[in-house]
Amino acid sequence: MAGQGTANPAVVGLAGFGMTTLLLQFHNLGWCGSGIVFCTALAFGGAAQLIAGFQEFKAGNNFGYSAFTAYGAFWIALALIFLIMDLQHAPNTFIGDHLKITGFDVGMFLLGFTLYTAILWIGSFAIHMAMFFTFLTLLLGFIGLDLVFLAGMKNLMTITAWDLVLCAFLAWYMMAHAIFLQVFGRNVLPVGGPLVSKPA
Repeated sequence: MAGQGTANPAVVGLAGFGMTTLLLQFHNLGWCGSGIVFCTALAFGGAAQLIAGFQEFKAGNNFGYSAFTAYGAFWIALALIFLIMDLQHAPNTFIGDHLKITGFDVGMFLLGFTLYTAILWIGSFAIHMAMFFTFLTLLLGFIGLDLVFLAGMKNLMTITAWDLVLCAFLAWYMMAHAIFLQVFGRNVLPVGGPLVSKPA
């Protein structure tokens, strides 16, 4: 939570995460190209989330600090992966063998974030139900992508994309909850209680 008299950085972090996740799934469903995903991943999913994460640090929120900073870095790294994979197929490219990236490599990158997401999913038990379901769908999405890239189960891409579309909307739901709570002065969009209560 943001300190008294300061804005809640989560409204920016969740907006960037939700938007970039949504656009990537539009691409995975074949509805748009990857160019807009690349740009959004750098500017909104990446830079904006990093800024939100640094602001969560100032607010003393370890969960938000870790999540927004890590996923901001994830989107920037993914954009660079897209760029390198494109350049390595171009003639006279500067990409040497040591920088080449395969689909399996992408799977290993995603696996690392799957494990990280599992930790935050457990942490979400003590926050509220909206956070729990957001991280549940994100974890399931990463697992689906792991199976697509590491096990070659490409038939799972569509259902994984739809799961992550739901994840994006859940992130925006939490964003809207925080915004509406302040501007309307009441809990317009409930997020539910935690699954695990903190010690008194």
